[in-house]
Amino acid sequence: MNLPSPALPDPRWAAALAHSRYLSRLFAARPELPAVLAACWEAPITPQTLTALLAPPAHDEAKLKQQLRRMRQQAIAWLALRDLCALAPLSEVVEAMTLLAEVATNAALAFCHRELAATFGEPLDSAGRPQRLMVVGMGKLGGRELNVSSDVDYIFVYPEDGETTGPRRIDNHDFFSRLGKRLIAALGEITADGQVFRVDMRLRPNGDSGPLVVSLTGLENYFIAQGREWERYAWIKARVLNMGENADAATQESIRAMCNMARPFVFRKYLDFGAINAMRDLHAQIRREVAKKDMADHIKLGPGGIREIEFIAQVFQLIRGGRDPGLQIRPTLAVLEALAARGILPMQTAQELTLAYEFLRRLEHRLQYVDDQQTHRLPENAEAQARIATSMGLPNWHALLGELDAHRRTVSLHFEAVFSDPHAGEHPLSALWRGHLETEAGSARLSELGFAETEAIYARLDTLRNGARYRQLPTANRERLDAVGPRLLECASRSEHPDSAFARVLDFLEAIAGRGAYLALLQQYPQVLCKVTDMMGASSWAADYLRQHPILLDELLDTRLLDAATDWTVFRARLARQIDDAAGDMEREMDLLREAHHAQVFRLLAQDLAGQHSVERLSDHLSTLADLILAVTLDLCWKKLPRRHRESPAFAVIGYGKLGGKELGYVSDLDLVFLYDETDEHPDAQQNYTRLGQRISTWLSARTSAGQIFETDLRLRPNGESGVLVPTLAAFRAYEAKEAWIWEHQALTRARFVAGDPALGAKFEATREEILKLARTPEKLRAEVHAMRQKMLDNRKPHAPEVFDLKQDEGGLIDVEFIVQYLVLAYAREHPALTANRGNIALLGFCADLNLIPAAPARAAQEAYRAYRRQQHASRLNALPPLLPRAVWEAHIHAVRELWRAVFGIHASQ
Repeated sequence: MNLPSPALPDPRWAAALAHSRYLSRLFAARPELPAVLAACWEAPITPQTLTALLAPPAHDEAKLKQQLRRMRQQAIAWLALRDLCALAPLSEVVEAMTLLAEVATNAALAFCHRELAATFGEPLDSAGRPQRLMVVGMGKLGGRELNVSSDVDYIFVYPEDGETTGPRRIDNHDFFSRLGKRLIAALGEITADGQVFRVDMRLRPNGDSGPLVVSLTGLENYFIAQGREWERYAWIKARVLNMGENADAATQESIRAMCNMARPFVFRKYLDFGAINAMRDLHAQIRREVAKKDMADHIKLGPGGIREIEFIAQVFQLIRGGRDPGLQIRPTLAVLEALAARGILPMQTAQELTLAYEFLRRLEHRLQYVDDQQTHRLPENAEAQARIATSMGLPNWHALLGELDAHRRTVSLHFEAVFSDPHAGEHPLSALWRGHLETEAGSARLSELGFAETEAIYARLDTLRNGARYRQLPTANRERLDAVGPRLLECASRSEHPDSAFARVLDFLEAIAGRGAYLALLQQYPQVLCKVTDMMGASSWAADYLRQHPILLDELLDTRLLDAATDWTVFRARLARQIDDAAGDMEREMDLLREAHHAQVFRLLAQDLAGQHSVERLSDHLSTLADLILAVTLDLCWKKLPRRHRESPAFAVIGYGKLGGKELGYVSDLDLVFLYDETDEHPDAQQNYTRLGQRISTWLSARTSAGQIFETDLRLRPNGESGVLVPTLAAFRAYEAKEAWIWEHQALTRARFVAGDPALGAKFEATREEILKLARTPEKLRAEVHAMRQKMLDNRKPHAPEVFDLKQDEGGLIDVEFIVQYLVLAYAREHPALTANRGNIALLGFCADLNLIPAAPARAAQEAYRAYRRQQHASRLNALPPLLPRAVWEAHIHAVRELWRAVFGIHASQ
C-alpha cells in the first residue's frame, strides 16, 4: 500500500512511490527511512556513504548479514528516488549499483576471512606472505554496469596452493573454498531482511561441475587447455573487486599476474575475425532459448535487445583488442564510442546503438523498481503498462511501444549487419569453384562471366583443389576458402581486368590460406573481397603489397578509407599512444611503426587507385608520412640511448632526393643526412649522436615480422661513406662551401629539414640558402652540369632506338631536374626566392616569370614533367618496364630538349 501523500518528506517522491510497490512496502516496514533519505537523497551515492551504513563493524555473522541487507535497502530506495524523480542519469544508476556490490562484497569478504583465519590461520604463499581471495566480478558487475535488481557473477581465484598457519592447519584450497561459501551465504542467503545479491558462480572454470575456487596456476592451465570461445566473451569485462588501494602488495601482485594471464586468452595478438562465427553461434543458442521460452518481448535477450548491443561492442573487442589496447575496456557505451572514433563502426551506428542502449537500460530499471525483481519482461495488464510508460516520461503505453520497437528494429538491423552469415545457402558459382563441371562446361561458364583464358583458369582451379597444400589445410580453413572462392569468381568477373584480377587474388588466397583469421574476414565481409579484387586487378604492386602485409585487409573495413584528408596530428597522437602502451618491448614498438606506416600507405594506395589523388598530391602525402615516421623514430631511438647526455637531442634529419623534393613514391628509398649542433659541447655528444643516427637507420631499414619501413641511403653526407656519420652543422657548412662538388650542390637544391630539433633545422635552412647563393660563373657551372649529365648518359644501359627511357634518356625526367638545379645554382644569388624548395614544376614557372628561360618551352617542359611522373607512377603500380614506345612520347621529348638547348645551348650528347 502506498504511503499517503501528506506523510512524504518531499512531494516529488509521489511519482516514485506510485511506480514502485517495493519502495512503498519498504517505507512501511522501515518508517525511519523516509526521514533519513530526505536528508541525503538529492546527492548521488558514494562509496563513503555506503561504508558509513556498515558502522559500527559487525562482530558476528548474523549482524553482518543484517547490516549488508539494510544497507542495500537504503541504497535501492535512495537510487530509486533519484532515478524515478529524474535526478540520476543512467551512468549514475549503474555506477551506484556497482559501488553497492563492491562495498558489500569487500565488507563480507574481510569479515569472513577474519573469522576463518582465527580458526585455521592465514593461508600463506611460497614466500610466507598471507594470501587473499581474488573476487573476480564478471558481466555487468565487471563492466560497472550493474542493473538495479541484478545478480552478481563471480569467479573466485586464489594465488597459490599451500597451507594455513594455525594450529588447525588446512590447505589453501580448502580455506578459500570455505571462504567462498561463506561469502556467497553472506550476500545471497535470504533472511528476514531479504538478500543483498543473488550470487551466480556458473562462469567459473568448468561451471557448476568445477571446484568453487581455483588457483592462478589452475586458471592458467584451464585457459590453455580448455578455455572456450564463449568464455573469452565472458572474460572481457572481468575485474577483480578487491584490487583497490587497500589491497596489500602481495594481493596487487597476484591481481597483476591474473590480468596478464587472462589478457592473451581474451585478446589475440592477431586480428581475430573468427570471433564473429563463434559469437554468431553463441547468439543463435540464446535465440533458440528465447524462442523456446516465448521470450520475444524480453528486452535483454529478445531480438533488438540489450544483449545484441553488447555483442556488437564485444565482438570487435575480441577481433581487435589484442592489437589495440584502447579497446581493452569494459563499459559498453565506452566501447561503442571507441569503435566510432576508430572508424570501426560508423558514427551514426554508434550513436543509434547508444540511444537504444540507454533507452533499454532505463526501461529495464523501471521494470525492476516495481517489485525489486530481476525481470526483463514487459507487463501485460493495463495498469502496470501505464505505470511504466509514465515513469519513462511517455504519455501512454502505445507511445512507449512505438519508441521501444523503433530502437529494437535499429539494433536488429545493426546486429544483422555485423553477424549475418553472408554465405548462408549455396553460391551460384560454387559448382564452378569446386570443379563439379566438366572442363568444357566450366570453360564455357567462365567465358560467360567475361574471362578470356578460360581453360587456363579452370586448370588453375583444378591444380589448387588437388594440391597437397589445399588438402592439408585445417578443415575450418578449407571450408572458409571454399566459401570465399565462388565470390572471388563473381567479383573478378565484374572487374575491369577479370583474368589478372582473379589470378592475383587467387595467389593471395593461397598465400594466406593457412591463416584462418584472414579467410574469416573475407568470408564475413564479401565487400572487402570485392575491394581486394578491384585493387589487385588494377595494380600488381598492390597485389604484392597486400600479399606481404595481409593484416592490411582490416583497413578495407574502415568506412573512412576513401576519405582523402588525413589528419596527421591525430595519426601521430594515436601512434604515440600505441607506442607508449608497448613501452619496453622494442620488437613490438618496431612493429607498431611498421604497421602504422603500412596501413597509411595502403589507405593512400586505395585512394590513389580510386582516382582521388594526383601524383603530386600523393607524393606530398607520402612525404608527410615519411617525415612523421622519422620524427617518431628519432624520438624513440633517443630515449633508448643508455647514456644520453640531454633530454632532447640537438640533432636534425635532412631529407635529400625524392624525400627532400617531396616527390616520394610507394617504394622510394630515403636519402638522409644527419647533423648535430656544434653548440652542444658535451664530451659524449659526438658518440651519442653517431649512435642515434645508426639506430634511426636500423629502426627504419630492419626487417621484422611486420616487414620494413624504408631502405635508407646515407651516402650524401660530406665525404660520402668515408665521412663521419653525423657531422656538426658547422662542419657541413665548411664542407659545402669549400670542398663539395657541383653535383653535391645540385643535390642540396632538393634538401630540406624533415625531423629533429626545429632550431637546428632553421639553422640548416639558412646554411642551405647561403650555399645555394654562392657566386658562381655561369659558363663554368653550365659546363660542369653539362659534363655530369653527359657522364650519366654514357653510363646508361643501351636500348633500341624506338623505345624511350623516360627517366634516363635525353628529353626525360633527369634533364628537367638538371635544368632546374642549374637555374637555382646560377641565379639564386640574384633571385633568393629560387632557393625555396617548391618542386621542379613550380620552379620552372618561377624561372619563366623571372625571364631566365623562355615561357613557352618552360610550360611545355612542365607538362612533359607531369606526364612523365604520371607514367612513371602508373608503370610502378603494375611493374611495367621503364622503356616505352618513343613515338608516343616524342612531343614531350622535343619540349624538354628544346628547353635544354635554350639553357645549355646544345644537348650533352651532341
